[in-house]
Amino acid sequence: MSATYTFDVFCSLDGFGSVAAGADWGGYWGKQGPELLDHRLSLYGEEQRIVFGATTYRAFARMLAESSEGDDVRDPWVTRMRNLPTTVVSSTLEGPLDWPDATLETGDAVDVVARLKEQSDVPLRSHGSLSLNRALMAAGLVDVVQVTLFPVITGRSGEEPIFQGAADFDLELIETRTLDGRTQELIYRPTLH
Repeated sequence: MSATYTFDVFCSLDGFGSVAAGADWGGYWGKQGPELLDHRLSLYGEEQRIVFGATTYRAFARMLAESSEGDDVRDPWVTRMRNLPTTVVSSTLEGPLDWPDATLETGDAVDVVARLKEQSDVPLRSHGSLSLNRALMAAGLVDVVQVTLFPVITGRSGEEPIFQGAADFDLELIETRTLDGRTQELIYRPTLH
């Protein structure tokens, strides 16, 4: 039996995953509310294995190291995510990693995740890790794309176009929800077109 793999990503309406350094928006574009934060905590409250690429791992490790109590990056769901078993796929990082219960895997991400899907007793989830997840989608390894769509347009400050350079996919909408009356969560099953 193969474990389910979810590509979980935050997105602006115009398709960006983050904003340029120095922009005045944080990781939630200032739109987080109690319903969103509670929902995120419940998602990460389930037993699962987190999968990161090197860039996202470095970003989270840096943000956590530079943050203080009460910062967005220390929200309870992020703390819970950090304490879940994690696999970091990288050919550039060297261990040990500054992350509890993290395993560093070298080699091709498609091979690593295909093996994890076959061996894991729990679902797999990746938050961010854009280039890693585009490659996994192209290889047919992503079962669910979970997009949390924030009500902002980041035309001037947007960075990291989420699906730029991705293959073409048909998406079957399997679930939606509105959080805090403004943020949409869209859950899709992708199929290579």
